[in-house]
Amino acid sequence: MGNSVSASPVAALPAATTTTAAPSTEVKSDKPKCKACCACPETKKIRDACIMERGEEQCGELIEKHKQCMRDMGFNI
Repeated sequence: MGNSVSASPVAALPAATTTTAAPSTEVKSDKPKCKACCACPETKKIRDACIMERGEEQCGELIEKHKQCMRDMGFNI
């Protein structure tokens, strides 16, 4: 009987650990991996330079490319 009691808790621990690990991974994948200020540096730099030189009205395509990059990184824009 002692073997049955010690086997049950050991079997239950890995199941609880596995169940806990899976939701944590899913939650992390839904959230962005970095802060908004650090995401998409290439598109941000090009977008900002265009806006400074030409004005926001002339840079719509670059603005949209940056927004899409941000969405791809997990930001709700």
